[in-house]
Amino acid sequence: MSLTRKLRYGMVGGGPGAFIGEVHRKAAALDGLITLAAGAFSSNPAKSQQQGEELHLDPARVYDSYEEMAEREAALPEDERIDFVSVVTPNFMHFPVAKAFIERGFNVVCDKPMTTTLDEAEALCRLVARHGVVFALTHNYTGYPMVKQARAMVQNGDLGEMRKVVVEYPQGWLATKLEDSGSKQAEWRTNPSKAGVSSAVGDIGSHAENLARYITGLEIESLCADIHTFVPGRALEDDASMLIHYKGGARGLLHCSQISVGEENNLNIRVYGTKGSLCWAQENPNYLHFRSGDGPERVYKRGNPYLTEAAQRHSRLPFGHPEAFLEAFANIYVSAAHAVEARRTGAEPDRLMDFPTVQDGAVGVHFIHTAIQSGKQRAWVDASYEPPG
Repeated sequence: MSLTRKLRYGMVGGGPGAFIGEVHRKAAALDGLITLAAGAFSSNPAKSQQQGEELHLDPARVYDSYEEMAEREAALPEDERIDFVSVVTPNFMHFPVAKAFIERGFNVVCDKPMTTTLDEAEALCRLVARHGVVFALTHNYTGYPMVKQARAMVQNGDLGEMRKVVVEYPQGWLATKLEDSGSKQAEWRTNPSKAGVSSAVGDIGSHAENLARYITGLEIESLCADIHTFVPGRALEDDASMLIHYKGGARGLLHCSQISVGEENNLNIRVYGTKGSLCWAQENPNYLHFRSGDGPERVYKRGNPYLTEAAQRHSRLPFGHPEAFLEAFANIYVSAAHAVEARRTGAEPDRLMDFPTVQDGAVGVHFIHTAIQSGKQRAWVDASYEPPG
């Protein structure tokens, strides 16, 4: 399905000095299907206007607050207002911003974790169902072509019955108390009033859990987490390891750390079945390794015609030309854009244009809270969950 016109979007957050807002803007622009038309880029009106000027936006479409933006955009004629909003604020603002736009009928693309509490996550599930809007969550690692290849191979039975999942996401950037040095990114991610109940699990452990669930389709039944804060004076955990029992009997290991000195963004996953295994690493994302007990190791390479249709559809360059982070992020945006277009025109959405949904967001929030609960209790806890809507 092709778009009948460019889609217009607005952004809340992503003001001067914000890292993730710029990533979202570049990803949304990559395929030429989406244009930034409005924004409330900061809670500081002067900074919001500054960002709008740098992006060459119409000053009348640069707002002092997200409330003003939601109200005034909804009052515009349909052929002028934004088609969706991108929410790239710190975690604690995701819920009120998304709620304000959903209630006015706007589609939403939201950064993860979706909310800081499970009550808020479930409220968004109900709001999305009630208003019939598109809600995409930017678990961008699901956008990598070789992750989609891995998912298809699991679904096709190439690995047999699932037995073991090992997923880890070590970083080293918070090995010192960076939040005291003026780093905006470190400040809010380690602040409970802005990040929620968790730092490491919420920020990167949620990515690891989502990646494992996306590839394998497995749902967590119970878990036992060891959470720890290594940096003195830090309010939230900066390291976590957990044992996982999946429904159906498979077992898992999940490790996430922000204090692993020397690591950058080493998200990687290994999936073991009765017939074979898969291995994928985010820092070398164009290759997927498949191993079996009765043959040589096979390496699947991005961009080749032997890959599954979903993997080919989400590639932009011929084989041998690396694609990576921004392209994967852009795949979430372009998939959401096609879903928005389908809603706008009444067409049937493309089944291959998949993206994490509001229900995925609720599952992720439940996982974060369950892991922190387990870590504090130092015990196995029931982690099964079915989101509303």
